[in-house]
Amino acid sequence: MSDSAPASNPPLTEAQQREVAELQRLNQMPFGASAMGYIKRTGPGLLQSAMTLGAGSAAASVIAGASFGYKLLWVQPVAMFLGVMMLGALSNVVLTTGERPYKSFGREIGKWLVVLWALGTIMSSIIWHFPQYGLAASAARDLGAMQNIVSVPPELTAASDAVDEAMKTMDPVIIDQAKANLAQVTSESTPMGLGFTSEGLMLSFGIGIIILLINIITTFNYGGDSKGVRLYEWFLRGCIALVVIMFGIVVVAKIDVVASDIVDILKGFIGWYGIPNLWNVDGSLNNSTVTQVLGMLGAAVGINMTFLYPYSLLKKGWGADHKKLARWDLGMTMFLPFVLVTSLVIIAMKVGGVYDGADVVNTTIRPLGAAKALGGVLGENAGRIIFDLGLIGMTCGAISTHMVVCGFTFCEMLGLEQTKKRFRLFALTPAIGILGVVSSLPIWFPVAASAVCFTMLPIAYLTFLIMNNKRSYIGDAVGSGFSRLLFNVILVIALAVATIGSGIKIYGNVIKKILPANEAPAAAAVLTDSNDDDAS
Repeated sequence: MSDSAPASNPPLTEAQQREVAELQRLNQMPFGASAMGYIKRTGPGLLQSAMTLGAGSAAASVIAGASFGYKLLWVQPVAMFLGVMMLGALSNVVLTTGERPYKSFGREIGKWLVVLWALGTIMSSIIWHFPQYGLAASAARDLGAMQNIVSVPPELTAASDAVDEAMKTMDPVIIDQAKANLAQVTSESTPMGLGFTSEGLMLSFGIGIIILLINIITTFNYGGDSKGVRLYEWFLRGCIALVVIMFGIVVVAKIDVVASDIVDILKGFIGWYGIPNLWNVDGSLNNSTVTQVLGMLGAAVGINMTFLYPYSLLKKGWGADHKKLARWDLGMTMFLPFVLVTSLVIIAMKVGGVYDGADVVNTTIRPLGAAKALGGVLGENAGRIIFDLGLIGMTCGAISTHMVVCGFTFCEMLGLEQTKKRFRLFALTPAIGILGVVSSLPIWFPVAASAVCFTMLPIAYLTFLIMNNKRSYIGDAVGSGFSRLLFNVILVIALAVATIGSGIKIYGNVIKKILPANEAPAAAAVLTDSNDDDAS
């Protein structure tokens, strides 16, 4: 070990010694016998699962299912598997040394790198907070519309439909004209140009305030003692369970269709169809399809997740003896819920009749549009209600984890000891995102944040790869033999996919926004418009 490496993990408390003894006992037991013991002790992966199951995942899954039915079911599991492997490398480093990564990575790799890592984490947590509230408010207004609380003027509906039709042409001029007309109609026909009634405004802020208050209470618990951490983790379990149940009900309602399609569903999961409609009739690559798939593959894990994860491990008091538990945690509380929820949404698009069989990227579909299309699945509007509630549950979990990560990140970046007061104060930073219920950020902020966040993700991945193989820092924990080789091959693949995916996002969210519209390919332009609310 180098002189710069920490000598050892901090001394264990009596409770931690008992837990380590129990883990050592579980490590010697067969898979089935040890499973429940590990599952009961999971936790940090929950935060990652809740963070990635937000507005971005909802939009990506809706588009995938509405565009290709079951044929892209394999993409989200592969994307999350690669993300889990990279976080596994990060956990190996942190649990081996017990050292806080902001300090250790800055010393071993470079101080400016970790500053950008932290800055990207904060910026992404703020910018991706807005669409979470926006989706929750939209779902609430949709619920209100079914009760005739919120009405939309018919001329506004017609203008909105015209934009959807214009998007299908992929002609920037026609699209811009339709959007300009929509903006004018919105300004003239609704209060303050919001696109909905005053009742809709009250409903939007009402659901926003409720979600914010719930998350303040639960997040403040996470900034407290171990009992508060457990309470927060159960809150996240509840959010994820709600989402699974809501989307599951929609799918189960069409169980006869699911049963008849089971072979096609299994083919979708194993990648039988590959990337559908990959080639155009002239033999060229179909840019919109490729961009959709690569964007999904590269954006399952966000930069803020990479910062939150190691600190959530340390917050739980985990050390070198928890490595196997950490792997279980990533598998059972991050990988499994993400795959389950995104798959249910994709399947719902097919069994609910949203997928039309064209195998063309549907750039006009949105989560709320999908909810309306599923209205009759369980009877009149029942499927729509349940889908809306599932969307609200997704955003609630994501909002809380954005607050938690800001509480950690500010303390680390400013070199402050993490106290209860400081954590709670900094956790409130992204709360400004509640304004997302009626508006979005100024265009310059998402552009700047995208430039930093999506550039930093592959750099962070490269850092984890280097640190996981730095024998002078983690010693024999680098591994050996074939297992080390295989693991590193997977990490390199994850790095390559993240780099490509980030490049696509940078093109759509930065370059396309800066350059004139006619200098950006129409297919990529349309696609990235549909993913501007990506919230990993």
